[in-house]
Amino acid sequence: MRTQKCHGRVIAALVGGTALALAVTGTASASPSVRPAHRAGPDRQVLPARDGWAAYGTGTTGGAAADAAHVYTVTTWEQFKAALADGGSAPRIVRVKGLIDADGPDCASFAAPGYDFDAYLRTYDPAVWGRTRTLDAEPDDSPEGLRRASAAHQDAFVKAAVPANTTIVGIGRDAGFKGASLQIQGVDNVIVRNLTFESPLDCFPQWDPTDTADGNWNSEYDSAVVHGSTHVWMDHNTFTDGEHPDSTLPSYYGRIYQQHDGELDIVKGADLVTASWNVFEDHDKTILVGNSDSAATAAVDRGHLKVTFHHNLFRNLVERAPRVRFGQVDSYDNHFVAGDGYSYSYGIGMESQLVAEHNAFTLPTGVKAGAVLKKWKDAPVTAGDNYVNGEPTDLVAVHNAQVPGEILRSGAGWTPVLRTRVDRPQAVPGIVDHRAGAGHLR
Repeated sequence: MRTQKCHGRVIAALVGGTALALAVTGTASASPSVRPAHRAGPDRQVLPARDGWAAYGTGTTGGAAADAAHVYTVTTWEQFKAALADGGSAPRIVRVKGLIDADGPDCASFAAPGYDFDAYLRTYDPAVWGRTRTLDAEPDDSPEGLRRASAAHQDAFVKAAVPANTTIVGIGRDAGFKGASLQIQGVDNVIVRNLTFESPLDCFPQWDPTDTADGNWNSEYDSAVVHGSTHVWMDHNTFTDGEHPDSTLPSYYGRIYQQHDGELDIVKGADLVTASWNVFEDHDKTILVGNSDSAATAAVDRGHLKVTFHHNLFRNLVERAPRVRFGQVDSYDNHFVAGDGYSYSYGIGMESQLVAEHNAFTLPTGVKAGAVLKKWKDAPVTAGDNYVNGEPTDLVAVHNAQVPGEILRSGAGWTPVLRTRVDRPQAVPGIVDHRAGAGHLR
């Protein structure tokens, strides 16, 4: 289990825009400061017209219309959550200054009374428990039940609910969150820009003996989740595992003790999302568009999950950049740089309609171009004008030639029209590598 530095915590209530400190332990934290905007800047910028699916219909303006009482500059996790909770759905701008630690004091602080990881390992050791039963029916006083209770404590701390009509923007080049999970759930009109997200570490992953033949440790907490929300713009952010890449994680039962989930998930009927000029790096399961093949999920997701990815840098990832189910996803002018452990970039899933055009792929020696696409279900894909290691490459044709057991069909059945500037794929590495990510917002 990990240990992190302890810091003070503040519980605050906001009344009429003023934060009242109710209880303080450790180092006191100031309340969110109200700061009027004197000139138009990144915090007041809106998504340009035709800039991806988030520009459809009413477009995406976030908190651009916020009055002075709903503009906050925050430097702590407590201040950030308080600012999000103030003012209902009135437009708001939350300006993040510096790196905010959302991890909490340490994993032990979240543990339920009686939780013992060593007891957990002894109880569910495959040599004792087997590999055919899940842990779902375990009672509350069992090691699994105590793990669930502990996980609920961490869940409440690291997640932050983002309301409608909100802009969250980093100030300067070093703003962001360590261990935060932004929950953009059931709302409309949200902008998130110029922030670095260091992936949360799940203190209490669950062992599932039935997940693959060998079992798996499954974790929670994506850096950002767009769940049933519409008109969301994620721009110039950096998503990374930071100080805790998977290579630093231990193994139990012969499987990596996986404490990371995704970097960005767009799920449960979410729609009209644009992700532009971001960096997604050093991660395994990176982005989901649609999270299940089930009939219940299909009923919610069909006709939704319209997402645009453009001018993003996908670097040193294993898979899911993104993995797509059901949605009409437009992915253009992105640069994919494969590293050790690379599996695939685009996952072609159930009823997906992916258009992947004008992208650049940099693959190391030994990785074939046919690996860029991965067929999970039979679904059509459009993949034209892409370059692999500087050479024009028909991704569908090369996949079908190199992976004949997973033949893909060409032609997604729709043509994207919500695009602004489209760069030549040969120029994409030079453009994207120098301008994408937090700290490069103009």
